[in-house]
Amino acid sequence: MEISINIFCLLLFLFNLQFCMTQNVVHAKVHVRVVNQLGNGQSMILHCRSRDDDLGNVVLEDGQEMEWSFSVNFLGTTLFYCDVRWDLSSSTSSNWYSFDAYDEGRDYARCRSECRWMVSNERSLYGYDQRCERWVLFPLTRN
Repeated sequence: MEISINIFCLLLFLFNLQFCMTQNVVHAKVHVRVVNQLGNGQSMILHCRSRDDDLGNVVLEDGQEMEWSFSVNFLGTTLFYCDVRWDLSSSTSSNWYSFDAYDEGRDYARCRSECRWMVSNERSLYGYDQRCERWVLFPLTRN
C-alpha cells in the first residue's frame, strides 16, 4: 500500500513537471537591464553575478545600460545580485553598493519578463514595476 502511494505521488509529480515544461513555466526567460542615469557624464562600474554566472565588471558611461537574459530555475530560487560603484576617482572598496537585480521570490510578479533598474542622479536605485507601470525606490546596501 505504501509503495502504491509513493508511485502515485511520483507519477503525479512527473505529470505536473511535464505540464509546467510544456507551458514554459519552468524555463521562463527573464531579461534584466540596468541603466546609468547618474548624469553629469558620471561613469559607474557594475558587477553582476548569480551562483552559476559571473558577468564581470562593466563600466557604464552616463546613459549607457547593461543587459542580460537567463532562464529561471525550477525551484524558484533564481537570484542575480549586483555591486555598483560610481565614485571612480576613489580606489577604496567602501564606495561599493549592492542590490538584488533579480530575486525570484520578490520579482516573479513585479517584473515577470523584464526587470529594469536605474541608478539615478540622486544616487538612488529605482526598479520598474510592470504590474502598476511605475518606478519604485529600492534600497542600495553599502558594502
